[in-house]
Amino acid sequence: MLKSFAFNLKMFDKLEEYLLVSSMVVSVCIVFLQVVMRYVFQNSLTWSEELARYIFLWQCWIGASYAVKKGSHIRVEILPNKFAGKKKVMFEVIITLIWFSFTIFLAYTGTRITTHVFNSGQLSPAMRIPMGYAYASVPVGCFLMLIHLVEDLAGLFRKFKQEEAF
Repeated sequence: MLKSFAFNLKMFDKLEEYLLVSSMVVSVCIVFLQVVMRYVFQNSLTWSEELARYIFLWQCWIGASYAVKKGSHIRVEILPNKFAGKKKVMFEVIITLIWFSFTIFLAYTGTRITTHVFNSGQLSPAMRIPMGYAYASVPVGCFLMLIHLVEDLAGLFRKFKQEEAF
């Protein structure tokens, strides 16, 4: 069961990487096409900037989740570095639980706003797609972050058991 869960998490991580890389390629192609259309053909596309903006939104939130996995978020290390052993691990658990709580709040609020926008029927100006798809990047990204934060907490608890006395 645990091996199957670990395998699924690795596939999940690879999917995140694939989505980030492929969306970056698509975004670069769209922006390049827009530049060529504007400056070579003196005729810009109506949808390209909007689509690039929405792809960027999704990249930000999926990228934030991926940064949790990689431990790449910016953080201040002054307080954690003042501790050692189990105290340091306990401090990291507290920090991660605060982060986890904030992410739950953000996911909940983002879901409420996304649902409201979908129910309002608001459409994007150029592509005429429901604006809820752009807003959905927040709760989806937060849900992905929560998965990685649970992974981090599990690792911290394992580390806590391995550490020596306070």
